[in-house]
Amino acid sequence: MIVQLKLAEERYIELEAQLAAPEITGEQKRFRDCMREYKSLTPLIEKYREYSTAVSALNEAKELLAESDSDPELREMAQVQSDENKTICEKCEEELKLLLLPRDPDDDRNVIIEIRGGAGGDESALFVNSLYRMYSMYAALKSWKIEINNSNPTELGGFKEISFSIEGEGAYAKLKYESGVHRVQRVPETESQGRIHTSTVTVAVLPEVEEVDVEINPADLEIQTFRASGAGGQHINKTESAIRIIHKPSGVVVECQEERSQHKNKDKALKMLYSKLYEAKLNEQTAQIAEERRIQVGTGDRSERIRTYNFPQGRLTDHRIGLTLYKLEYIINGDCDEVFDALAVADKAAKLTASQA
Repeated sequence: MIVQLKLAEERYIELEAQLAAPEITGEQKRFRDCMREYKSLTPLIEKYREYSTAVSALNEAKELLAESDSDPELREMAQVQSDENKTICEKCEEELKLLLLPRDPDDDRNVIIEIRGGAGGDESALFVNSLYRMYSMYAALKSWKIEINNSNPTELGGFKEISFSIEGEGAYAKLKYESGVHRVQRVPETESQGRIHTSTVTVAVLPEVEEVDVEINPADLEIQTFRASGAGGQHINKTESAIRIIHKPSGVVVECQEERSQHKNKDKALKMLYSKLYEAKLNEQTAQIAEERRIQVGTGDRSERIRTYNFPQGRLTDHRIGLTLYKLEYIINGDCDEVFDALAVADKAAKLTASQA
């Protein structure tokens, strides 16, 4: 572990020097890549330096203990210093083991989230809107930028489906565990007898990728244009600005109709297509690992019921890690860090166990 840490610190110092060099500022991609790597190493190096300081202090305390047989007061002080720094060292060692785990290379990416109604009809569509609102409010708290790519609204104020992008530092790292089936239990506004209904929606979280990550042959694409429409079939505009792209080899279909410009809709749709094909590629690579793990990192098992939102009890339960919180009102209004952080911790613990097996 110490060898790994020393190599990481050497690389960190090297990156510091590169970022301070005047010539790198003109090379935007190189600067961005260096900064991304520097930021990803920072928590590890800070913890390693804290550990190194504690180790030095512990060794000093041990030397004092060996030399203070005739001075009880000095010996007591050295013993306190030894105990304190031993505790710090042990704590740092555990944290360093987690920080040294292979990092998900997609963690720094922006995300594309798709939410679709499942069982439950109108109530399911309303819950699609509730989840979209929850993620939007969470993004606002993080000062992330959110942009709708495509939506299919209903007359009651819900969505049959909605796709949107979130741009911000660490967006994928925080949101990647959201893929799967979300179940809601609540009394619909349209329910006159106060009965609790159960509905489901599916969420897919895709890392937003660049063209260099996935190769697409333009000949494999069928690009269709159509008129964008809103709830009740009312046309948003009279021109065919909406775009549908079909990737013929895989059968993947993406649509974008939120922009007035056909060109902008095409750009957004292509981003969605690249992300979907990248996800499919990752799924193939990680299929065996995913089968062995409870939390489906990055890919997500969309057929698995991952979470229940019980409104009458104010309860949220994440079934993958057995987490139950009675603060649903706060979570549905964007206060999601406790849930997302618990999933990240559980995932790291599972990875650590697997690495030690």
